Amino acid sequence: MRADVDVAPAAATGNMATGYTPAKPRGGRMAQNPSGMDTTGTDTATDATVGAFAAQDPRADLPVAHSQFGLLKQRRFLPFFVVQALGAFNDNVFRQAIIGMLFWLGASSEDKALYASLAPAIFILPYFLFSGLAGQVAEKLEKHRLIRITTAMEIAIMSVAAVGFYLQSLPVLLVALFCTGVQSTLFGPVKYSILPSVLRPEELTGGNGLVEMGTSMSILLGMILGGLLFKLAGDQAPWVSGLAVIALAVAGNLISRMIPRVDAGAPELRVNWNPIPESIHMLKLARKQLAVRNAVLGVSWFWFVGTVLTSQLPAYAELHLGGDATLYIVALALFSIGTGVGSLLCEKLSGRTVEIGLVPLGAFGMSAFILDLYFARTGLAPATGLDLAGFLSADGSLRIVADLVGIGLFAGFFVVPLFALIQSRSPKSELSRVIAGLNIQNSGFIVLAAMSALAAQKLLGWTIPQVFLALAVLNTLVAIWIFTIVPEFLMRFLSWLLVRVLYRLRVRGIEEHVPDEGPALIVCNHVSYMDALILSACIPRPVRFVMYYRIFNIPVMRWIFRTAKAIPIASAKEDPQLLQRAYDEIDAALAEGELVGIFPEGALTRDGTIAPFKAGVERILERARARGQNVPVVPLALRGMWASMWSRRDSRFGRMRVPRRFRAHVETSAAPPVDGATATAAGLEAQVRALRGDAA
Repeated sequence: MRADVDVAPAAATGNMATGYTPAKPRGGRMAQNPSGMDTTGTDTATDATVGAFAAQDPRADLPVAHSQFGLLKQRRFLPFFVVQALGAFNDNVFRQAIIGMLFWLGASSEDKALYASLAPAIFILPYFLFSGLAGQVAEKLEKHRLIRITTAMEIAIMSVAAVGFYLQSLPVLLVALFCTGVQSTLFGPVKYSILPSVLRPEELTGGNGLVEMGTSMSILLGMILGGLLFKLAGDQAPWVSGLAVIALAVAGNLISRMIPRVDAGAPELRVNWNPIPESIHMLKLARKQLAVRNAVLGVSWFWFVGTVLTSQLPAYAELHLGGDATLYIVALALFSIGTGVGSLLCEKLSGRTVEIGLVPLGAFGMSAFILDLYFARTGLAPATGLDLAGFLSADGSLRIVADLVGIGLFAGFFVVPLFALIQSRSPKSELSRVIAGLNIQNSGFIVLAAMSALAAQKLLGWTIPQVFLALAVLNTLVAIWIFTIVPEFLMRFLSWLLVRVLYRLRVRGIEEHVPDEGPALIVCNHVSYMDALILSACIPRPVRFVMYYRIFNIPVMRWIFRTAKAIPIASAKEDPQLLQRAYDEIDAALAEGELVGIFPEGALTRDGTIAPFKAGVERILERARARGQNVPVVPLALRGMWASMWSRRDSRFGRMRVPRRFRAHVETSAAPPVDGATATAAGLEAQVRALRGDAA
């Protein structure tokens, strides 16, 4: 890649954090000389020699999946997806079959209560004990190999479970349940750390959405099948249950052998077998970066909310919906289906980027539907013993159905981008350990959720709807707290909402030509005050923008721009020292492997044409070469923005009206990267002109 361009301060800018685009201040004037840029990054730079940028990332050779469903046709994803779904399915078949056996045997209420109390604790205990070890092992071993090892463990564990079913021995089944927790603990870190190794950055959201959907539906179907085994198999139920869980484990192991090779994240890592210090170390790794720390907190909070809700559903279905066990499964199914649909929609809504702007939408959507679930039925059900048809025909039932689906839908919006953010911003050599730390924290939140719900009902005397009301309020307060600490989440939501309300975007070539990792300079024509916001919505990687200093210093807004890591800039006549600092920050960003986007014209177009590119780009590239780094340049062109809102086509008053070009069709096109050693301002200008064509 190559870049020769002068940089002009962006009229509006957005960064990896926000993509925010400010309006031009009254009386302000865009500087004509400084460099308008955009710099944001997440990846560590490697030494860039000429041409090296084209093949730094092994994912560059991966086949392109233009939608998340295309991943299901590719070997790099499909076998792993099936294995993780089968694992979740088998775990829940096994756990539900134990409950079915207790009813089949006519066990006493004391035995059922004992299992209900012991089973969750036994399954979750290994996450506290062994997550430290699991994170290290997942980092040290090749990921495909570890998956085969854990699925082989599952065969052995389910063989023990089959013996327990045959002997109808609860102690043996509880031992197998503990071992299942150990196996899940080992599989957890590799489950999420493998995705960034086999998916492109623009595929992370869609891939995580598929995984979450597969997990939700597998849990639901596993519970249904496990609950039916002892009802349908009659006297052969112990044999059938044992063979079923073994067969599912064998199937998972066989399919795992089709997962292609995925190298270890840190093969040189020395394993520390002492779980306590390693667990503490992994929790610290998960808290090292502010955005990752709060994403981890958000995922754990998702488990808190989910645990409170699902733990209350059996009693809620009986007492407040007037149904039986079947209605509880229906309520769980509605929640699971909503979560699956929400997870799948994330890719479409995010535009194939890691769009954390969906997180606030998910959080407040969850609160709204949980709150409505409280008001939908605050007291006991008017009738009892209802089947599904009877429940659906009762007054207010459709509102409850909509609430359960809505909670799940927005839960998907909430959690999928958080997983994608953790994966994209954690160093690959630490990701498995970060996930292990996440699992430890998740376990603590699950236990806290169960204890909190129990205490609220037993000690405070709250009803289940009152628990839901408290959860809605608490979820809102926690969301506000997280978004206050990291404004990136809320600002990104606002920019995401603004772009999708005002424009209809079409993107060409960005997935292919913007590098997934390492430094790059992005140059684009400058048409409107919304340009940087549009670009940040299209580019999968975060981008920081340079903005005119008078915009940067707008009262109240300044803290937002600082949080967004925007770079203020001025012309040499206005403030030469600020101009120099801007160039220094740009150079530092490129040295750290970040993306830098610039508007080389130096100002907004006044007539829709592209003005000559200034030489600031060449200065940026020269500075990078002087310290031994060759930075590729990606030419981009905006089409359709001249006829859209907030260009200079109209008067200032006209720009403030809602014109008929509201929801304008806007296209962003990218050309192959240019070698930074030979890029010139004139050459890049010619490429951008050719990309844009005749459409301003």
